[in-house]
Parts: sequence; structure tokens; C-alpha cells
Amino acid sequence: MGENGSFDVILAAPRGFCAGVDRAIEIVERALERFGAPIYVRHEIVHNRHVVESLRKKGAIFVEEISEIPEGSVAIFSAHGVSKKVVADARARGLREIDATCPLVTKVHREADTWVADGRQLILIGHAGHPEVEGTLGQVPKGTIHLVETVRDVDRLDLDSDTLLAYVTQTTLSMDDTLAIVNALRRKFPGIEGPRQEDICYATQNRQNAVKELARRCEVILVLGAPNSSNSNRLREVAVEAGCCSYLIESASDFDPTWVARVSHVGVTAGASAPELLVDQLVDRLMRHGARGVETLRVAEERVQFGLPTELRSA
Repeated sequence: MGENGSFDVILAAPRGFCAGVDRAIEIVERALERFGAPIYVRHEIVHNRHVVESLRKKGAIFVEEISEIPEGSVAIFSAHGVSKKVVADARARGLREIDATCPLVTKVHREADTWVADGRQLILIGHAGHPEVEGTLGQVPKGTIHLVETVRDVDRLDLDSDTLLAYVTQTTLSMDDTLAIVNALRRKFPGIEGPRQEDICYATQNRQNAVKELARRCEVILVLGAPNSSNSNRLREVAVEAGCCSYLIESASDFDPTWVARVSHVGVTAGASAPELLVDQLVDRLMRHGARGVETLRVAEERVQFGLPTELRSA
């Protein structure tokens, strides 16, 4: 245990922005440069109020419905993806669409289309109400896709065992998150098809693996992320499951010094939509509250980059 409130800080790596989030933010910034303010974004571009406020100050207007966007305006779809109906509504209003959907989410959408076109019923593993899930559900006709959140949901599926089936997953769930559900699906429907392992979001898995390693060395793990961020909430849950006390906070101002009293090591990570600035601010505050030093625990290298939409690429 640390004495007199002294402790070491260990930063998880990788942490924070993933390639899909980097791309989405750059899309909004480039659209503002090219077309001028205002530009409209359907839904929060990513789940982080600091990012959203920064873009709002530059001239981005965030809306929940396409009907809120004036006809003929520039409209950006968020990194979470949208349903085919949203795209159709945007075109009906004559909007200039720019798609900031994460390419890994787009890949799921294409897989969903392919499986259903192949005559299969589709199972989507994900969280009801999440924007990405709503977008994926809206890729295929109603009645061809079924959402499951738990193993119990699998048990309740009213489908014949010989039904042609395939499954896809919400990208902000890791292989660990979906393992029990996938196993339950395979037991109940032995012939079910699914995505290849390499189709699972690399960033989600890497950040969870880093938290597991942090938990081996730390008594407390602080996760920077928004309360409505699926992957940030899951990072905190992974830490707790690994036997470590953990708190999800939006910024350094949410930090409570009593959390780190009488501990020797404090871990810090950030969800995929949390900017590195928030990590820097939290580390500064920890240093003012007894941190002796800072080290980085790296479990994976990330070199993934996604290209921008054609209309925003430099000439």
C-alpha cells in the first residue's frame, strides 16, 4: 500500500481514440473546412461530450433526426452507422450526405446484407437501443433479423433448429464479450454461420486486454469515457471482473482523491472515443494528489488507418 497517499500511475496502451473515431472526427473537421459552417451531424459523431462540444464550437450542429436538417444542407452520418431508411430520408430531402460510419461497422452491414440475400435469418448480438445496433437492424427487412443481448435471449429464440442462420455482432463488443452467446447459438443451431475472427473490432479487444493487464498490477483503475459509451462502460466492467476497483469518469474533475488513498498503483485507460487530452489532464491531477511517477503498460501496437470519403480527400 502507498504511504501518505503516494502511488504510481500506470497508463494502458492502447487506449483512447481508435482509427474509426479518428476518421469520423477528421471527416467533420474537413467538411467544415470545405463547405463552411454550419454542417449537420446526425447523432453524436462519437460518444464523448468533449469531442462533440469542440466540433460544435467550430460550426457542427448535432441532430437526432434527418427531418431537423434543412433541405440541401451537408449531412454527416455518425461513426455508429445508420439504417437504410435514414439514408433514404436524407436523399429525399436533397441532403449532401457524407458517411462517417466506421469501416468496421460498414463491413458488418455488408455481411448482414449478404447473409440475408443468401436466404438466412440473421442474429445480431448487441445492446438494444445502441445507435450502431439500430443502424444494423435497419440494413435488412424486418422479420429477417433478431437481436440477442444475453444467453437467455438465445434460449428464447423461436426458430427451428434447421433454420438457415448467421450471426453478426456490435463492433464495440469484444470476442470475450460475445463468447458465451456465440457458444449458446452454436449449441442451439449447429449450422449457424458467423464472422471470421479477424472481423471483430481490433480496438475493443486490445483495450480490454490492456485493462486485464493493468488489473494484475493496480488496485484501482480509472476509465475515461462517456456514461453512454458502450466500450467505456465495458472497460470498467472488465476491470471489476478482474478483481480491481474501477471508476468510469468523464474528465479529471470527476476524480475523487479518496479513491486512491492507501493504494500503491493506479491504472488509467480511456474508451475509444475519449481524447488523449483528457488522459493528460487526469494524470496532472493525479500528480497533484500524490502520484510519484507515470509509466506505460503496452500490450499491443495499433497501426490501423482508414481512408476518408472521396469527397473529402485532398486534391
